[in-house]
Amino acid sequence: MKWQKSYIAAAVLLGAAAVAQAAPVKIGMVTTLSTPGGYLGDDIRKGFLLAIDHGGGKLGGVEVEVLVEDDGLNPGTARQTVTRMIQRDGVKLMTGVVFSNVAMATVPQALKEGVFYISPNAGPAALAGERCHENYFNVAYQNDNFDEAMGQYVSDQGIDNVYLLAPNYPAGRDHLAGFKRYYKGKVAAEVYTQLNQTDFAAEIANIRAAKPGAVFFFLPGGMGINFTKQYAQAGLSESIPLFGPAFSFDNTLVNAVGEAALGIMNSAQWSADLDNAANKRFVADYTKKYGQAPTLYAAQGYDTAQLIGSALAATKGDLSKPDEFRAALRAAKFDSVRGDFRFGNNHHPIQDIYVRKVVRGDDGKLTNVVVAKVFDDHQDAYAAECSLK
Repeated sequence: MKWQKSYIAAAVLLGAAAVAQAAPVKIGMVTTLSTPGGYLGDDIRKGFLLAIDHGGGKLGGVEVEVLVEDDGLNPGTARQTVTRMIQRDGVKLMTGVVFSNVAMATVPQALKEGVFYISPNAGPAALAGERCHENYFNVAYQNDNFDEAMGQYVSDQGIDNVYLLAPNYPAGRDHLAGFKRYYKGKVAAEVYTQLNQTDFAAEIANIRAAKPGAVFFFLPGGMGINFTKQYAQAGLSESIPLFGPAFSFDNTLVNAVGEAALGIMNSAQWSADLDNAANKRFVADYTKKYGQAPTLYAAQGYDTAQLIGSALAATKGDLSKPDEFRAALRAAKFDSVRGDFRFGNNHHPIQDIYVRKVVRGDDGKLTNVVVAKVFDDHQDAYAAECSLK
């Protein structure tokens, strides 16, 4: 009866293997869900979950379990949470980061532990250049990209004196560096505020005194709402126009700002009115599911999930073969809501960048429409510093 015992033992092993194979792939999502910038992480989460809905409750035909935690825009809290997910929960695949200071505190730690990290938003220069990593991918952009496009656009409009404003953290410095890289005029001042600052009276007084031709600012989330409202209340909107990247002009923000946001130009790699099938489906289904139009962050969350799904499909959800999973991520075989999408050698997107204008939509709410394409297949300035091929 030895054969019978062997058969039974083999059956038990095969059954155990089947159970193990059926276990869902855990995805750790540590994102910002509280503080004035909390809606940014919530939008990323919503977009990500919609992609799972579109996959019939799966990504790439593979069962997934998304573990979501709030980092509270606190790098220390985020680092502890990421470490706990990796060591306690066995997470090998992570996403969710919104802010670049949090990214710099968590992404290198995750990579050190052998985890794949897929950023749905933050794209600090350090991680695109010399500190690029084979297991780090950014689905959104490199921080400078939108600002480079706006620097080019503002120069093309003949504006030769611009006042620059951003929070004093990695993304703030990257964004202003990006603008200056393509802007050919004079910089009236380069001012850095506190992260999560709410009162901009002093900065607005200084802008009034400087009398620049325009203001370029990067103030995401609640910071942008407060600044734009206070700027309009100070009576400067008509005489000194505002320009910025899309982060200061998403649908949530412009509708909170109201009339003061109308007509403002902003730059992005995505817009709800981009004419491709994936985007039309995304916008329609997101609006139906959540009762509001999607933001840039939601679009990036959706694309992040779709990228992960493409890699899970190619590897049948087997993360034990990192070379195969990495190659599938690099291939980026998914239908992006942006249309054309591919990765550069540093695993950051090569993509088109547009300028959008805030208008009032047919539903009476403020929204953005594309008015110009500034860059075709734009690659970030740090790719040459990355050793990946």
